[in-house]
Amino acid sequence: MSDLGRQVRLKRLMSHRFNRLLDVTADHAIARGVLPGLEDIAGAIDRLVKGRPDAITMHKGIAESCFGPYAGKVALIIKCSSFSPFHPAYDTMITRVEEAVRLGADAVSLGVIVGDARQPEALTNLGVFVREARLLGMPTVAHIYPRGSLIPEGERASVEHVRYAARVAAEVGIDIIKTTYTGSVESFAKVIEACPAPVVAAGGVEAQDARTFLQKARDVIDAGGAGLACGRFVWGYPDAPRLIQALKHIIHQDGSVASALEVLES
Repeated sequence: MSDLGRQVRLKRLMSHRFNRLLDVTADHAIARGVLPGLEDIAGAIDRLVKGRPDAITMHKGIAESCFGPYAGKVALIIKCSSFSPFHPAYDTMITRVEEAVRLGADAVSLGVIVGDARQPEALTNLGVFVREARLLGMPTVAHIYPRGSLIPEGERASVEHVRYAARVAAEVGIDIIKTTYTGSVESFAKVIEACPAPVVAAGGVEAQDARTFLQKARDVIDAGGAGLACGRFVWGYPDAPRLIQALKHIIHQDGSVASALEVLES
């Protein structure tokens, strides 16, 4: 069976010089509630597209109602699962791969929590998800984190656990792996070394300002990472399109933090 469709779609996501990815995620409402900055989801997507990230991740209903005017301007990743404030350690499937194909998606993504009592079920779902996607020529993205109740909260960003999570996704056949940043170039490099698939770092909200966030992007690239998949800091920033341009300067042009700040402030 030809794998051409998957290869074509992957190139839409990672077609720049260094085969890296800047994905902006806007899939938070089911998981975390309707956060400030996403109340007007149509307006939020419009602002994000103006920055021209490589892709935007969203759920199927938002794609159907809001993404049409931007088709062809940025790639579309459909999130096929979600956790919620009421079950924070478990992602349940809410969209099948064939639905994402019907919507014209360039990839599908699934959330996975490892280190939890329900990990066997989560991995079963992940394996089925990869199989369905491969049959339909769709690249897969895993949002995989060591956040289960069997891992002490203070250890959930450790190299040991993050490396394990990333490797689990690679072992199952995921194309692009999104996981926790471990806090330093040296430690994240150990995650990359152990993972034979592209790894992008989750954005998170720990950054206090744009300089810190841009430094994180630079550190991820210096560690050998394939980019960022970030949401809250980006769409919560006063000038999200300009911040996206600054992040792309680092990720796709190998720019410095100083030169990225010039892009941001220009």
